[in-house]
Amino acid sequence: MWTPTKNQKFGVAIHNFHHDSVPQTLRLDVGETVQVLEECAGWYRGFSTRNRNLKGIFPAQFIHLKPFKIDNEGLYETVTPVEDPVVQEAASVLREWGQIWKNLYVQLGTPYGEQELWDSVRKAMMDVADWRKQLITGTLTSDQITQLKLKITQKIDWGNRKLGLDLVPRVEGEMVDPDAVSVVALHRVHALSSEASQSHSQGLGTLAKRKEKRKVLSHHLFFCMRDFSYHLGEDAEVYFSLYDSQKQKFISERFLVKLSKEGFSNYVEKIHSNCTIFTDLGSGDLVSDLYIVAHVVRVGRMLFSESVKKNSSHNYRRPYGVAVFRLAQTVLQGGDGEVELTGKLFTSDEKDFWQLHEFIIKKQTNKCNILSNNVSYGLVVSVKMVHGELEQATKENPLLLKNVCVTKKLGFSDVIMPGDVRNDLYVTLNNGEFERGGKSVGKNIEVLVLALDADGHPLQCIYSGMGHEGTTEHSSMIMYHNNSPRWMERLKVAIPIDQFAGAHLRLEYSHCSTREKNEKKFFGFSFIRLMDDEGGTTLRDGSHELCVYKCDERSRLADPMEYLTMPYLSKAAADCVYSLPFQRSPKEIIVVDTLLCSTKLTQNVDLLSLLRWRSAPEGIGETLSRLTRVDGAETVKFLQDVLDALFAMFSTDDGNSTQYSGHVFQALVFIFSLLEDSKFEHFKPVMDAYITGHFAAALVYKGLISCVKHLSDLCPQTEKQEPIMRCFRSLEYIFKFIIQSRLLFARATGGQNEDSFRVDVDSLFESFARMLNMNLENIEASQMTLLEHLQGTCDQLSRVLTPGEVANHINTLFNATPVESSRVITRAKLHAMKNAVNSTIFDDDEGRELLLQTICTHLRQHLDNRQELALCADVLQDIIILTHKHTKRFPSSKLPATLHQDIEEIMLNLFNVLVQVILTLERSAPSSGSLVASLMGILQLMREPHYTKLWDAHMISGIHHLRHLLHSTIVLLADLVRAAVFPSDWFVMRMVTNYTILAAMQEIAQPLIATFLKQGRFDNQLWSSYLNLAVGFLTQPCLQLEQFSQQKRHKVLERYNDMRVLMGFQILSMWRELDDHRLHFIPGMVGPFLEVTLVPEPELRKATLPIFFDMMQAEQQAKGSFKQVETELIDKLDILVSENKGDDEYRQLFNTILLEKVRSDDPVWRESGTAFINSVTRLLERLLDYRNVMQGDENCDKRMSCTVNLLNFYKNEINRQEMYIRYIYKLHDLHVPAGNFTEAAFTLQLHANQLSWTQRMLHADHLYPAQTETQRKELIYMKIINYFDKGKCWEQGIPLLEELANQYRTCLFDYQKLSEVLRRQASFYEKILSGKRYDHEYFRVGFYGLGLPLFVRNKVFIYRGLEYEQIGAFTQRIQTEFPQAKMLSHNTPPDDTIRSSDGQYIQICAVKALPEINPLFEGVEVDERILKYYSNNHVRQFVYDRPTHRGPADKDNEFKNLWIERTTYTTEFELPGILKWFEVVDQRMEQLCPPQYACETVDRHNKQLRQIIIHYRANPQDNIQLFTMRLQGTIDAAVNGGIAKYQDAFFGPDYLVVYPENADHVNRLKVLLSDQTMILEGALDLHGRIAPSANQPLHKRLVEVFEGLRSKVRKMCSTPQSQRSTSSLQSTPPPPPTHRRADSDPATEFRRTGSIINSPLPPLPSDKGAISLSSSSTSGHSSQRSSQSSSLYAHFHSASHDDDLYAKPQEWDGNLGVQRDSRPRSAFISDSRGSSPKSLSKSLNNDYMIVPPPKPSDEGHRWRYSRPPSPRPARSSITQDSANSSWCDSQGSDESLPPLPPRVGERPARSISLGGEEEAPPPVLPKRMGKKCPSTAMFGCEQLLGDGVDGLGYSGGGLSNGFPASTPGTPPLVSPRNHRTPPPPPIPPKAISTPLTPLSPPTGFSPNTSAEDLTPTTPTNINLRNLDELQHNLLENYSVPPRLQPPPPPSP
Repeated sequence: MWTPTKNQKFGVAIHNFHHDSVPQTLRLDVGETVQVLEECAGWYRGFSTRNRNLKGIFPAQFIHLKPFKIDNEGLYETVTPVEDPVVQEAASVLREWGQIWKNLYVQLGTPYGEQELWDSVRKAMMDVADWRKQLITGTLTSDQITQLKLKITQKIDWGNRKLGLDLVPRVEGEMVDPDAVSVVALHRVHALSSEASQSHSQGLGTLAKRKEKRKVLSHHLFFCMRDFSYHLGEDAEVYFSLYDSQKQKFISERFLVKLSKEGFSNYVEKIHSNCTIFTDLGSGDLVSDLYIVAHVVRVGRMLFSESVKKNSSHNYRRPYGVAVFRLAQTVLQGGDGEVELTGKLFTSDEKDFWQLHEFIIKKQTNKCNILSNNVSYGLVVSVKMVHGELEQATKENPLLLKNVCVTKKLGFSDVIMPGDVRNDLYVTLNNGEFERGGKSVGKNIEVLVLALDADGHPLQCIYSGMGHEGTTEHSSMIMYHNNSPRWMERLKVAIPIDQFAGAHLRLEYSHCSTREKNEKKFFGFSFIRLMDDEGGTTLRDGSHELCVYKCDERSRLADPMEYLTMPYLSKAAADCVYSLPFQRSPKEIIVVDTLLCSTKLTQNVDLLSLLRWRSAPEGIGETLSRLTRVDGAETVKFLQDVLDALFAMFSTDDGNSTQYSGHVFQALVFIFSLLEDSKFEHFKPVMDAYITGHFAAALVYKGLISCVKHLSDLCPQTEKQEPIMRCFRSLEYIFKFIIQSRLLFARATGGQNEDSFRVDVDSLFESFARMLNMNLENIEASQMTLLEHLQGTCDQLSRVLTPGEVANHINTLFNATPVESSRVITRAKLHAMKNAVNSTIFDDDEGRELLLQTICTHLRQHLDNRQELALCADVLQDIIILTHKHTKRFPSSKLPATLHQDIEEIMLNLFNVLVQVILTLERSAPSSGSLVASLMGILQLMREPHYTKLWDAHMISGIHHLRHLLHSTIVLLADLVRAAVFPSDWFVMRMVTNYTILAAMQEIAQPLIATFLKQGRFDNQLWSSYLNLAVGFLTQPCLQLEQFSQQKRHKVLERYNDMRVLMGFQILSMWRELDDHRLHFIPGMVGPFLEVTLVPEPELRKATLPIFFDMMQAEQQAKGSFKQVETELIDKLDILVSENKGDDEYRQLFNTILLEKVRSDDPVWRESGTAFINSVTRLLERLLDYRNVMQGDENCDKRMSCTVNLLNFYKNEINRQEMYIRYIYKLHDLHVPAGNFTEAAFTLQLHANQLSWTQRMLHADHLYPAQTETQRKELIYMKIINYFDKGKCWEQGIPLLEELANQYRTCLFDYQKLSEVLRRQASFYEKILSGKRYDHEYFRVGFYGLGLPLFVRNKVFIYRGLEYEQIGAFTQRIQTEFPQAKMLSHNTPPDDTIRSSDGQYIQICAVKALPEINPLFEGVEVDERILKYYSNNHVRQFVYDRPTHRGPADKDNEFKNLWIERTTYTTEFELPGILKWFEVVDQRMEQLCPPQYACETVDRHNKQLRQIIIHYRANPQDNIQLFTMRLQGTIDAAVNGGIAKYQDAFFGPDYLVVYPENADHVNRLKVLLSDQTMILEGALDLHGRIAPSANQPLHKRLVEVFEGLRSKVRKMCSTPQSQRSTSSLQSTPPPPPTHRRADSDPATEFRRTGSIINSPLPPLPSDKGAISLSSSSTSGHSSQRSSQSSSLYAHFHSASHDDDLYAKPQEWDGNLGVQRDSRPRSAFISDSRGSSPKSLSKSLNNDYMIVPPPKPSDEGHRWRYSRPPSPRPARSSITQDSANSSWCDSQGSDESLPPLPPRVGERPARSISLGGEEEAPPPVLPKRMGKKCPSTAMFGCEQLLGDGVDGLGYSGGGLSNGFPASTPGTPPLVSPRNHRTPPPPPIPPKAISTPLTPLSPPTGFSPNTSAEDLTPTTPTNINLRNLDELQHNLLENYSVPPRLQPPPPPSP
């Protein structure tokens, strides 16, 4: 039993579950999340979160359960996993991105594919998945987790923006819950999140109170020496320091790396000994040209030699080389990792070593050289820039910076931290001047630097470079033989602060010999004191020139007091007059530079005097005045001591002021202003700590207040505003001291003088108010400064005053500031208001109430004046956010009265003005979004009582005020809905806004119903605006849930429900309220309501569709009809459906609901209403069909069909001319790109027929300008004529030209245009006679099955094919258009099973046009070129023939019982027309008996013979070969048995006895055969006259054979006249009246009949066993080469006996006659046009020929078919040379016209006119390589004429079919231009031994052979229908090479 789960609600599939065989199972994939509903016996029932609608069961062991929480517990409960929100979001995002990524992959192979986007999304997905995995493992530290979450959310935001998905609003990296914050706060979060997402910033959007990211002021450079490839042979020291090339000075301490003589790789002293971090670089340092300079010093012998191996006893420091590394800006800005730099060492003269780095930087190569090295690199270092405080940077990069030594900046950093303790003195050995001492060369001078305390004890505080411990002494470099050395060595002396006062530095000088044994010779010293004993100041920074005192023994220096009394500076020594213990060397000096960086010691005398003011009180005034000149860094270092001194001077012990109080106040303001500097802002906590912990002046508050008031009062009276502004900027700290002093006083006195304090404060604020109220330009800056810094004052006052008192003080200042103030004052006031709102005062009910009144009043005034809209919106947003926070603390129904009052204050003051401002504001304005969010925030705060209060407040002023408010609000909301203010990816913001608007609209409806509906106050405009707003809201794109992913849709429904349904019911409710006023909204609201009903939400549709019934009812009652509703509904439906709205479900609902409504209510207009609803339903059907095929080239034909359906609907059903014409041009625009110019012309003619030749003016539209009706019709006519010209349909253009000519001649009298029209008309007549055009094939297409579109479902159409298009290409085109359809392979009508199935089935076969007799041509000789057009155009009837057998089949003569089942199709319109296809509206079937069909075939053959005769009479100079071949094939075929078959079948004595009803047809057949002999006689006569001499022997042969033929026919047809049945002749249907043709023969014209037969002569089974099944053609020379059954889908598969001959293999019996065993035979099936075999069917109408192979002689020469013959093509028996004949070549002409190119993928068709047109000859056959022709004539006339002669069933000798290149119109496989055609073959002698030729009788044949012996020997079966279908004359014993063979047929 299934039981609901309680603890198992949410899980993840851990294994695939794909057991579809088990019923009710849910298919699951690994990782898919499921929600469990029930459980039973180890199975769960539930659904996947991917598709919540599909529920099923799945095994419990396949699911891993997870902790969860339930929201909305119950039927619509939502279960979510309890896990980290970022982890959950990452999983959700990966699912969403995964689907998009798959779609991107699918599009990669298309033109729309984006490889780069696909790659980037893939990488982002992999990153998010990997990071999510790291979070889930739980092995990271809290800091790492924080950073990883930040990376994940940043990557998610990046991916969403890249993919165009919704922006995720975040607060500090976490998603915001829109229900928890105000819509205003949500707007701010969106704005900040959007900015963060676009800029890839580290911080994400947060709420407004988020701390702004501090500007990074400190930067640090991590440095590491990676390699040193130089070999010095001795120990070395490498000093690294930062150098600023712009300032040309070093800016950092030196970092020392010591190297042993073994090299760098062997030097390991301690970890990180080669790494350091250069700290405290300022932003200004980063923009300079920074370099790392490396000084290399060798430590060892004076002169190094490789040959000396002994270690030196002295270690002298000697200069070696310098390397320089430039730090690029990319390095300084900080990248992803360390950057490696490589440099070479340079060397120079030792005297220039101090400036060698400058030579390198300046590239002065003449002064320096590169040190040679064995490797390509020299010195390798790596660097990385890190930013921020060093402590934080170390935390962020622990592996990189932990335990790395620090190399400080020379001087203080840009930021001085209060806790920094530093006491560093930097001493630089600059240069010296020493005496030579009687030597010829200079000395090798070494300077030893020592730091000594007051007692002479050495101090271990000297650092030559960081990275090593301090030493007590340092030896300088030695410049070899140089008495003026320049070292520029910088030392750091870090003496402890308690020993600094008495310490000094001593410099000892020694001469160092180059000899190893000699000791250093000491010869003098210098010293320098570090602090002045008298003033207590330290040694000043700068350069100092020291005295050099002579001394030979160091022991004399043991007591420092011996020399410390002497002057140490050379300047002071020069003035010394007393004797000294040591003799000074006057010519010797040494220069040192010092720099002190100390937080404890000062070099400033003024600061010391201030701190010691009590010792010299008389100089206080001067001391205070000099304080402002003291460096700020010096002041803040001694901040506490300075403040103590100043407050001690400010007042006396009893609190009275002193004479210096004013100066002290200025000094205090100066110090307070220092803290505003970013360099010292970190000392604010120090100041606050001083105030709370050390400040003790309890009596100074009165003096401080009086000083501030004095400056305020003085402000308008002085031009010097800077001191006043400085005071106002320091108000916060001034009041901190005032309030702290007051608190100390109150604590000491028990709260005395409190009233006095309040009076002082009131007096101060009154002074501020007076100053602010003045409109003086010179004090604007001071006023602005006061307003900007007012809040700090008020925050401090709130510590001793109530919030209400402070709020009153603030309001006093706000109200004192004029509204008309300058912009800067207004901005400052608004900023002050913003600060007040965000202060603690606003949290108090009393303070908030007071502030709100004043602030809202001022905001309303500024909004009215359109002043500072952005700032006003900012202030208002802060108010709304804070008010919303307060409301969230209480239930909605229990808001305290104060909050209700606050909301009313905001609403009444600002709602109306805010609406007006937004209405007039441009949407692109920067403040637009903020103002709209503010309005939404106010609406969100308002409850029903607030709305009531708002309506009542405006109603008091008059009903027009309320109407104006309602109308403005509705218009604004409609504008917001229509044109969204917020970006499209702000989905959450849009949804919250919509939800707020929905709630507001429900409240707005109340005054509409109560005030503006009844009591005679109905307001149509107001109600229309409201209803249009509701419709716009409901139909806006962001609410169409169907377009969302399922996950997104579920979230929206869970939080907001379907707002469209809620609004739909609101509309319905309002519509019901209207009642009698509904007529006002007809027809205006028909379109909007229609748009509502088209929303794809079933419940909404069902609820709102009855509105149309109400509209029809209202209009019917008022006007007697619902014409307006009908018209508007149809117009809007057309537009809306084209916008992709509506579906078939809507069509059904529309019909069902409205019809049911009509039936149930039974109105008087029931019949008209029902008709209208059905009409709209049909229109919907057509519109939906049209919309479904709007896209895709393959749907072009479908679009045309749907367009015509709509076009006919608008004309015939509802007579809407404008809609009719619109779709005419839509159809025209479809035809023209497709090249259907004829159809485009017929389409435009529909528009032209709507126009008359009048002068009525027509309006302009998008196609035509404003013009008269005549002008427009003329313009359209010219377009139509041009299209008819392009479509070669000149016959249709001539009547239009005649009509135009008549207008120009008789009405417009425009002879210029008349002449142009007449010339155009004449050109059309010429083109009819001389232009080349090709007949089109026609195809019957049946569409069956319910899966097809409605407009073709279970319908049959006749299609007009494209030029050259045969059935194969046509079928492929239809298959492309309907890719899901299955082609039926038979042409029998499908049964009801197929028609009613859900599939798609198509049936295609070729049909023949059945032209109508043109009465204009009756009795007139008409040129065949004129008639040719009408045989294939302007036709509505088409025939399809299917052969059947009745009775037993005669294997020797199948014609005896071969019946034809002829189906005639009638289309709705003529073809061509406005479409290339029309529906079949009538279909009838008839049976043709065997002799009747034989008559049609012979008659058609006779017509073709007449055409050739007429052609050669008119053109005797043409190549005679065509004529010869036609005669030769016809006469020889007759001899070989064609007439014999007819005689055997129909002329026997028993036939008419058995079939007396066929007597008329038999007699007519005899007449036709007799006509044929007469035609042949005339043809031979013409042939003899025009044949060249080379063809005369063949002509004579033809005459001889013809004599036998004629005698045979005469004998067969020689029944005496008396014996002829008069009744039979009379009963023969007379031929229809016809015209006299220009190509007719007067001698035989009376024999013509008018029937047009489209089926070929039935195949004749000969003794040779060859059956030719060729197709027929229409009269004339049309290229109808595709037969009705030549399609793959049109084979006969009937199981009846009649179909057996054409549907199953046959067995052939009978004597074979004389056979030539030397010729190989083969059986094959081939298209009679030479195309690929299509089927094994033997249909009469398909173009295949079956040539069975011979059986062995012992089987009685019987050919049998035990199974269908092999589909492999046969090898044609033709040689290369004989296949190369052409008409031109037979006459020796060099001209050879190439064949026309075929269409791609289809076999070309050609129509060659014989009526005088200049047509290209057919292509010659390709050459054969390596084969010679054994006969003189290797092919019959069919190969060049292009038509089989299916006249009399003639069988030629052994000619087979299957050579594609032999078909005229088919391009030869080898170009005919590359081959010469051999001369015509000679006529063979008449001897019996003449070798057999294809056109000569076989051995033993004579002209006197009896009829019984007229057995066929070769299956030529020639049909003279056309020039395109001669297919059967290739010799059997020659095969087609494999590369030329046609492809095998598809499997049956």
